[in-house]
Amino acid sequence: MKKYLLLAAIAICMSFMANAQYTISGLIRNDKEPLQGAEVKFQGTFVSTASDHSGRFQIKNVTPGNYTLIVSFIGYETAYRDIRVDKSLDLTLVLQNKAILTEEVEIQSTRAGEKEPFTYQNISFQSLEPNNFGQDMPVLLSNSISTVSTSDAGNGVGYSALRIRGTDMTRINVTINGIPLNDPESHNVFWVDLPDFASSTDNIQVQRGVGTSTNGAAAFGATINLQSSAIKQNPYATLSSSYGSFNTLKNSISFGSGLLKNHWGIDGRMSGISSDGYIDRASSDLKSYFFSGVYCDQKTILRFNLFSGQEKTYQAWNGIPKDILDTNRTYNSMGMYTDASGKVKYYNNETDNYKQTHFQALFSRQLGKSLYLNAAAHYTRGAGYYEEYREDDKLASYGISPVALPGPYYIIAGDTTFVPDSLISTSDLVRQKWLDNDFSGITYSLNLNKGKFKASIGGSMNTYSGRHFGKVIWMQFAGNAENNHEWYRSKTKKQDLNIYTKTNYGINSWMNLFLDLQFRYIKYSIKGIDDDFRIISQDHDFSFFNPKAGAYLIISQSQSAYLSFGIANREPNRDNFVDANPLKATPKPERLYDLEVGHHLSLNNIELNTNLFYMNYHDQLALTGAINDVGAAIMENVPESYRMGVESSLLANFPNEIHLQINATYSINKIRSFTEYVDNWDTWGQEKILHKNTDLAFSPSWIAGGLLKWDFCKNGYISLNSKFVGKQFIDNTSDNGRSLHAYIVHDLGISYSIQTSLFSSVELNFKVNNFLNEKYESNAWVYRYYESDSFHVMDGYFPQAGLNLMAGVNIKF
Repeated sequence: MKKYLLLAAIAICMSFMANAQYTISGLIRNDKEPLQGAEVKFQGTFVSTASDHSGRFQIKNVTPGNYTLIVSFIGYETAYRDIRVDKSLDLTLVLQNKAILTEEVEIQSTRAGEKEPFTYQNISFQSLEPNNFGQDMPVLLSNSISTVSTSDAGNGVGYSALRIRGTDMTRINVTINGIPLNDPESHNVFWVDLPDFASSTDNIQVQRGVGTSTNGAAAFGATINLQSSAIKQNPYATLSSSYGSFNTLKNSISFGSGLLKNHWGIDGRMSGISSDGYIDRASSDLKSYFFSGVYCDQKTILRFNLFSGQEKTYQAWNGIPKDILDTNRTYNSMGMYTDASGKVKYYNNETDNYKQTHFQALFSRQLGKSLYLNAAAHYTRGAGYYEEYREDDKLASYGISPVALPGPYYIIAGDTTFVPDSLISTSDLVRQKWLDNDFSGITYSLNLNKGKFKASIGGSMNTYSGRHFGKVIWMQFAGNAENNHEWYRSKTKKQDLNIYTKTNYGINSWMNLFLDLQFRYIKYSIKGIDDDFRIISQDHDFSFFNPKAGAYLIISQSQSAYLSFGIANREPNRDNFVDANPLKATPKPERLYDLEVGHHLSLNNIELNTNLFYMNYHDQLALTGAINDVGAAIMENVPESYRMGVESSLLANFPNEIHLQINATYSINKIRSFTEYVDNWDTWGQEKILHKNTDLAFSPSWIAGGLLKWDFCKNGYISLNSKFVGKQFIDNTSDNGRSLHAYIVHDLGISYSIQTSLFSSVELNFKVNNFLNEKYESNAWVYRYYESDSFHVMDGYFPQAGLNLMAGVNIKF
């Protein structure tokens, strides 16, 4: 397959190069002076360049024909020039200042830009919209390079997650408009808390590797930078509805005033999503809204965003034992109990319930011709719980004294008979585990764009406070226990400060040097007791220096390359500290050294990107089977581990409006040496097994994706999307018996848009997911133990849906 793709790419390149003939050159300027760094490209092709320090640009080897030249530059209206190429041309294009400052300035300091030595991918709202049938963001991003997604419910609605280069969500930095989204304690992003946020997203940048300095949690392998909806000049309204397999239903309405008096605007969205899920009882009931108000003029943007999500999902966290995957792929053990007559039943409120509300105030100001100030204040309020039915639980586990009954009891045919003087030490009960938190702070940046010299200074100051507590809300035998008995409570406070400076300097017409220096300080305090009555009070503080440096080279008009090296540091999360064995050393911070080398080739109808990466980890926290003093699994620092590989993506346009996108990743992901601990149920100790050069869990060697799209008419297309994920080990021992099989999934999509006198457009979308009905699992967990002279396992696998259908309509006014 690799050889075939390489030969095909070379053949296509040569066929297009053979026809090149003319040169298009010119000057880009405003009404006073030349503009350096303006992007110049041909519409509908991959040909692009940028103006130099004197405002000049040149595009060679242009084939004869009619083209539309597009010129864009921050702060100026995009210019379009239709040209006919039958000879070499020298053009002058004058850009006009925008009537208003636009939102790209809000996030420029935390994104990788032109001529910067980083590995990244930009994703537009237009590419997300046709596939947005209510699935969470990880599913919508699953076709990104080196990305693998998973869903607890099996159909992408409800709890879902993704990995990039094998890196999980707790190590991926996520921001919305430059404001941190990661939970400061767990470092995780719970996408289910923001259902349908894709409908309020204008664009996304995914950086792989350490990337540029950003705000919030450490970017320890990848960064996802989202920008919410852009300023729209004209009023609009969109009604969206979709329905499909597993009773999956999504309804949303989006609307906006356009710019009133060229300065004021209001935008909004309200969404509701429900699904039964592929897995038994893995239902979701999701609601969300997004409202934004903006004032803007030629030099100022002031925006207020208020958005919220509320979810109620039936739990499907246990997965399915491997030995019943072939016979009962949708089995769900959550909420299962046996009633007094011995009949198996399921508790109907075994659910996760959470509401999260975000407020953002964003301010941008052009201070001078080349100087921009950005500042933002934010506040996030979250509260919720998950509820569990517990069968025959020990009352002592909740600090409840044995319950005195009229006497010992026994049950015959469902009737309870008591014998005097009985004490009950166990009972069926229902409990809730709560998280109640607040997160607030400010972000800021000052950005200078002075020709060949670009510089930024920025940072953030954030404060988080969280309260963890548990309540018993019902007991079969309650005795004198109080209603809503609380058995544990802890509180946390975390302060996070970072400051960074970035410089990009063009030393000549073909090389830019980049330097990025970040200092980050974290102070973390935990007070109280955990759910097992352990005192977990502790304090930690960390100071990190995260430098990055690199070079970007322009080899020719059609080729460029880059080299960068960066260091990232990551503090342990709450679970690492709370679960740590007090008899062992406190978990240490992790450190990542990341080397990235990339090459870009852009011709008339083809674009090829290839990059190499080497990510060397020191003290990476990993599951080794080790337990703490009360028998709970913990993560330990592994001295040395690494990821190295090659990523490649190909985009090509063919005659008859056929478009092809292919990406592939091959990587080696290893732990050089670690000790595995296996519980011995005979001795109540642990067996130790030394492993060397083993594979990192959930890190497939091969990941590939492809999209073949045919625009069969001006308003419609058919697409075939494929995703291949190689074998993944589910622990760090490289044991084939504890792995996920490789899989390939194909989706077929059809989209058609109709213009009418009543609506600006009616867009119809239809999708057949997994149309070859591949049976596969995308995630799993495993627990290994030793008993009676042999090893045994408990496990849970997460099957994904087979063939399923979705249909949707977007009515735009």
